[in-house]
Amino acid sequence: MTEEITPKGAILQRDKQTYAIVPRIPVGMATLDNFKDIARVVEKYDIPIIKITSGHRLALVGMKAEVIDDIWRDLKMDPGMATELCLHYVQACPGNAVCKFGVGDSLGLGSEIEEFFLGMELPAKVKIGVSGCPFCCGESFVRDVGVFAKKKGWTVVFGGNSARRPRVGDIIAEDVSRDVVVALIRRCLEYYAAHGRKKERTARFIERVGIEALKKAVL
Repeated sequence: MTEEITPKGAILQRDKQTYAIVPRIPVGMATLDNFKDIARVVEKYDIPIIKITSGHRLALVGMKAEVIDDIWRDLKMDPGMATELCLHYVQACPGNAVCKFGVGDSLGLGSEIEEFFLGMELPAKVKIGVSGCPFCCGESFVRDVGVFAKKKGWTVVFGGNSARRPRVGDIIAEDVSRDVVVALIRRCLEYYAAHGRKKERTARFIERVGIEALKKAVL
């Protein structure tokens, strides 16, 4: 019996018969056309489950393999990474675009970070949280990489995790500019890519190598 090949951008579900897909929605900012296309696809293919994920994305769940390619064609959206060893998503709060507490452009910076690091090969999946103020609604301290704004600039955090073994990330730098944030994240992820073990998340990586070793390499 020939083993069924998983369709591109799809995740096999518990029943071993249906799949889920997660369209890429950078920093959770969807357009009206995105929602119209999603609604048409859900109705056309009778998709039973639409789930808002923790990464500010929409998961469409319960489709057979033979319709996945057609769904992607009709959605006109790129697949979001969900199992690959790379950047999965950047989540960002509204920041100073609309929030009265925002002191930094978290949506703009988050979008820049996602575009810059999209497709970078890494030891494990990486999630990034960007917050426009120290309230950290972008969950910056419990993401692999976190960034949050204060009045004097941005703070960069590394090695957070909210999973089974949660870890509060370590502050790498404070009161830095937007350009420095992107450059510093690049150096951190390059160091992690060079020294991390396969499927070793940043939290476990920092526990193994130590935060001071990372700081020495990137600062």
